[in-house]
Formats: sequence, structure tokens, C-alpha cells
Amino acid sequence: MTTTTITATRTHEAGLARVQRRTLAVLVAAQVVGGAAVSTGVAVAALTAARLSGSDVVGAFALTCTVLGAALAAVPLARTASCLGRRAALVGGSATATVGAAGGALAVVLGSWPLLLLACVPFGTGTATGLAARFAGTDLAAPDRRARALAVVLAATTVGAVGGPLLAAPAQRAAAAAGLVPGAGPYLLCTVLFASAATTVAAGLRPDPLRLARTHHRAADPGPEEPGAGAPIAPLSLALAVVVVAQLVMIAVMSMAPVHLEHGGAGLGVVGLAIGAHSAGMYALSPVFGWATDRFGRLPVLAVGAGLLVAAGVVAGTAEPHDHLRLTAGLVLLGLGWSAALVAGSALLVDALPPADRPRWQGRADIVVNLSGALGGSVAGLTVAATSYEVLALGCAGLAGGVLLAVLRRARPA
Repeated sequence: MTTTTITATRTHEAGLARVQRRTLAVLVAAQVVGGAAVSTGVAVAALTAARLSGSDVVGAFALTCTVLGAALAAVPLARTASCLGRRAALVGGSATATVGAAGGALAVVLGSWPLLLLACVPFGTGTATGLAARFAGTDLAAPDRRARALAVVLAATTVGAVGGPLLAAPAQRAAAAAGLVPGAGPYLLCTVLFASAATTVAAGLRPDPLRLARTHHRAADPGPEEPGAGAPIAPLSLALAVVVVAQLVMIAVMSMAPVHLEHGGAGLGVVGLAIGAHSAGMYALSPVFGWATDRFGRLPVLAVGAGLLVAAGVVAGTAEPHDHLRLTAGLVLLGLGWSAALVAGSALLVDALPPADRPRWQGRADIVVNLSGALGGSVAGLTVAATSYEVLALGCAGLAGGVLLAVLRRARPA
């Protein structure tokens, strides 16, 4: 290789590195405001729907509709990314979520719980957009830093996810002061936040990372040198299974936690703190899980995630409604387990696919994950109505325990 060629290669790689840093910066900014909108909606959806309808089961279905909306959005977002790039997909997703948030505010003003459930579907696109953003962070990342890049995007959600629910009560007071129905305040806040996320991505995500990654891949035409390339189907299937179970358990245990807390006398402020702490668990340590995934491998971190989910179910399931601290601790463990499983599983999926095929398979994976979350929300409401929150949480711990055993068997040296 000539000196000129080496210089040109290094210059090209440096240019890609600069674009990757810019891409991560834009995604981080968008995730902060988008994460705040999603977590605020999660904090108030079940309570608002339950109060409008007078039914805890309907309250649980509010979050189920949100998760269903995320599932329905996964494939369209992936197709848009494949055809038009990540920027168009992420802007479109946030714009759709903006419409859903505005619909939620209108539903509260009209006192219509069916309209609120309907609005939760496009609102759920915000969740799918946040998940899609994690893959955008890996498009230009070096193979040995993919999990960390993915985790940085997830971690950015921490600020908004923790702070968003804490703004729910002030947003209610601001709406009341403006002469509006107080319950519409949090949804109006979400409308502004989602619109801000869309604007940030539209203005900043240039050049498009996926399009640039495809161009670079075609030019370089690398062989199967990436870590995990050609990995057996069994580990990939197991990774997806862990992420699916993590989503189901996380949604099931978390969706009924606000109602469980309210039965113990907790107000919106306490509920906001608990959901904020749970959201911090979901995102704050994701860079640590990303580093561990790159350093120690995908399967060990999947096992850690499953173990944390078991602990979360046991702690939350043994918490009385008035034991706010114990239940919050269970929700934090729940978030940590979900984070570890998502980071390691997503990294394994990216490893196995070339840039041209990633959006399609990433979309398929996300739709399965989000459908499992919708199932978890539905089962949660029915289970609590028929039995108790304790039965729900401990049952989820048992499900996670089964997955943990499967991961440990796969990770065990032959």
C-alpha cells in the first residue's frame, strides 16, 4: 500500500469518526427531550385512563396501547430508514408521537378514555423512535465499540426519562393556571417535547449515518471480520428471546406499579419519583453495560440482565402498596435488567448483519419486542384484577429465571 493510499485511508477514517461524533451528539440531544416525553406519558397514562374510566384494567390498557403503537411503528420506521435514511425515519417517528400527545391532551379535556386509548397508539411511536435511535448510533461505529455507541444513545435518555415524570405535577398546575383541565398539562408538555426532538434530528442529523455507512461498506467490501459475523442462529435466537422476555417483564411489572402505589396512598409526585427512578435504571448505566458487552462478550451481559430481572420481580412482588421505597427499588432493578438485556442483545444483532440488511432485521426484532411488551401490559392488568400485584411480579420473576437458566447453559463452555 502506497503512502498516498495510506494517507487517503486515514483521512477517510478520520472523516467518518467526525461524522460519528456529530451523529451521537445529535442523537443524544434528541433522546433527552424525546425520553422526557415518553417517560412523562408513561407516568400519567395508567392513572389518567383509570380515573377517566373508573377501571384499573382500562388504566393498564393505556400503557398497552402505547406499547402496541411502538410495535406497529417498528416496521414502518425500519422501512423508512432503509429507503430514505435514519434522519427521515426518526423525524417521522417523533412527528407522529407529537400528534399522539396532542390527542391525549384533547382526550383529557373531553373526558374521553376511549379517545385517550386511541391517542396512546401514535404516542407509542415515540418509544419506537427512541429504540430506533440506538441503532442509528451504531451505523458508523467501529466493530469493537458498537455496544458502547449504542449504550451512549440509550444513556442520553436518562436526563429526560428521570426529569420528565417530575414535570408532570408542575405541568398540571400550569394547565390549571391557564384555565385548562389540569390533567391535560402533562400531555401538552409531551407535545412540545416530541416536536423539539423532531426539530433537533431534522436540523442536525446530516449527513445521514446509515447512507454513509452503506457507501463506506460498499467501497471497503470487508470480509467477515466483524465480531460475531456468521454467529450461529442459536445464540442470536437466545439473545432475541432474552430481550423479548425483558420487555414483557419490564412492561408488566412497571405498568401496574403506579396503580399499586396509588392504592397505598401515593400521590402523583411519589409516582413520578418512582417512575423516574425506574427510568434512570433503564438508561443511566447503559454505558457500563455497553463497555462490559464489548469487553466480556454478549452472552455474559445477557445473563446479568436476566438475573437482575429475577431480583426485580422478587423485590417488587414482596412490596406492600404503602412500601414506596421497596417498590421503587424493585423498579430500579427492573430497569437495570432491561438495560443489560437490550444493550447486549442489540449489539449481537448488529454484529451479525451488514449495513444493507440492518434496518429490515432491526425493525423485525423491534416489532417482536414491542408486541411482547403489549402482551405484558395486557396480562398485567388482567392478572392484578384477578389476583394481586404480588402474583404478577413474582410470576414475572419466575419467567425471567427460566430465561436466565437458558442463557447460562448457552454461555457454559462446551
